[in-house]
Amino acid sequence: MPGPDIEKIRALEKKMDHLGIHKKDIREKFIRSSGRGGQKVNKSSSAVFLTHLPTQISVKFGKHRSQHLNRFMALRHLVEKIEQLKSGMPDTTARKLARLKKQKQRRRKKALNKVDARKTN
Repeated sequence: MPGPDIEKIRALEKKMDHLGIHKKDIREKFIRSSGRGGQKVNKSSSAVFLTHLPTQISVKFGKHRSQHLNRFMALRHLVEKIEQLKSGMPDTTARKLARLKKQKQRRRKKALNKVDARKTN
């Protein structure tokens, strides 16, 4: 699988400039990824671990075999997290957790109503 398109790289760099994120503020570490891939995954350090030093936000990405592609995807995720922090929007994981919590509350309420209905009959 080849790396990302040059247009996508330029768009990400433009977004980084807009948000004031500098590459010198990002610490990069390559680690072994996990999952499928056998000997290739066990021997090469293709996963990327990025840390934005001013905000201490970190991201790990190792989904693909290519280190170059993992690096780009990790940088994209890091920029998204920093953007969410600066804009004050809750991140996607927080929204998902809130939705799951609400769903569990509805299910619990429904189950309790069923139990109450059985007791009255």
